[in-house]
Amino acid sequence: MAEPVYPVSIKGVLVRDGRVLLLRNERAEWELPGGRIEPGETPEECVAREIAEETGLRADVAEILDSWVYRIEVADKTVFIVTYGCTSAAAEAPVLSGEHNRLAEFAEDEVAGLTMPEGYKRSIAAWFDRLRTLQATG
Repeated sequence: MAEPVYPVSIKGVLVRDGRVLLLRNERAEWELPGGRIEPGETPEECVAREIAEETGLRADVAEILDSWVYRIEVADKTVFIVTYGCTSAAAEAPVLSGEHNRLAEFAEDEVAGLTMPEGYKRSIAAWFDRLRTLQATG
């Protein structure tokens, strides 16, 4: 029996001014910006490129946060997700691309009530925790 092969999606938890940037997809779920890695690209380059393509923002990719296998039942597919913590000093507002139907920035305490995969919520919480630690020590 053949081993399963899953597409890899590199996602960024982009926090600016204490708010996380999220995009809403065609399934009416909120998700992190990101996408598939291209040949010759590092995961960090991928997530920075995807954030720029999907939001118009330049992101600073800091560190890997989490990874998991996500089953998208409605689409009948399974994806291997890797998340990275990101920041951006960009002052401009993010711009919605044609890939999603809505873009918004949420405070940490608003995330729990959003329709999104639990893995994304876990990554968002981990990055907010890490940013607090960095602020306290830096």
